[in-house]
Amino acid sequence: MKQRIIGFDLARAYAIFGMFIVNFNMVFGSHNDQSTVAQFMSLFSGNSSSVFVILAGMGVALMTNRAAYTPAEKKQLRNTILKRAAFLFVIGLLLNLIWPADILHFYGCYMFLIAFLVFLNKKFFLLLAAMAVFGFHVLIFIIPYETGWNMDTFQYKDFYTLNGFIRNTFYNGWNSVFPWIAYFLLGMYLGRLNWNSIKVQKKMFAIGLLVYISIALLQLLSGQFVLSEHLDLFINADYLPPYLPFLLSTSGFALMLIAFFMYLGEKYGTNRYVQNFAPTGQMTLTHYISHLTIGLILFSVLMNRSLTQDPTDEEATKPIYILLFSIAYFVLSYYFSSLWAKRFNNGPFETLMRKIAR
Repeated sequence: MKQRIIGFDLARAYAIFGMFIVNFNMVFGSHNDQSTVAQFMSLFSGNSSSVFVILAGMGVALMTNRAAYTPAEKKQLRNTILKRAAFLFVIGLLLNLIWPADILHFYGCYMFLIAFLVFLNKKFFLLLAAMAVFGFHVLIFIIPYETGWNMDTFQYKDFYTLNGFIRNTFYNGWNSVFPWIAYFLLGMYLGRLNWNSIKVQKKMFAIGLLVYISIALLQLLSGQFVLSEHLDLFINADYLPPYLPFLLSTSGFALMLIAFFMYLGEKYGTNRYVQNFAPTGQMTLTHYISHLTIGLILFSVLMNRSLTQDPTDEEATKPIYILLFSIAYFVLSYYFSSLWAKRFNNGPFETLMRKIAR
């Protein structure tokens, strides 16, 4: 079990590092930069967020993974999940005031819904994930995806209205419930598997590789034919909107990544250097909030950039600086986690959430 947790936390450490790169680049970089470094950083877009959500689902599954519970124990666990959902929802809405691409308030919504499904057989999680994806694609035909968006600035114009908030939360926000809860449900399924088994690790890696390569080949071949605008967008869309090929590609990547880190945890879980990374993964909530507050302010000061202005291509920070700062901030997060873990069992915000959601 200990090795399993180490592998899980290694994957979470990777996910938060990817979030650093994506979010710092979103604020300070250029979407039109085609340099080698910019192309490398673009590999983390979508993949990091999806891994982040899948691991969150795995965390809830691991938290509720006993063979049997009494009705009282189920009620207690469900109440704990609901309280954590409320905590994340509120914290996320506060962050949304300074970071419109916040993911935490969406987490809160996923967890609220999952609280009523958490004790289902694991196979139902895959079925529900498929239904969530299908439901999103049905909504595409009912509500134009760009409703509420200014796609030039990536600002959501009516987020602070009732209709706009509901639409953003459940349909076309950055990580809206439909279809992103499918990642969380996939994580719930994965969290029920026996990751101590090398057979499970190999099987999940092979499935992930097959799915990822299949979508990559589909996207590559799509460039060789004249397709309609809608079909080309469906196959090659990246993040917005999250069409089925994007969802499958990022899920395949996540399966490979998680299986790889679980293998590392199983094989090298007693290694001191591997163990030293575990606290970083255990404090992803703290690091997520930190990089969107302390991290953004620190980088803006270093680059002499304002956080209030809309960046243009001419003002954009060079990709190499964004990448180096992301690495440096991850190193700082690593050392902070190591020092904090020597005195406390959980990170600062993790501790606060546990106290509130007892």
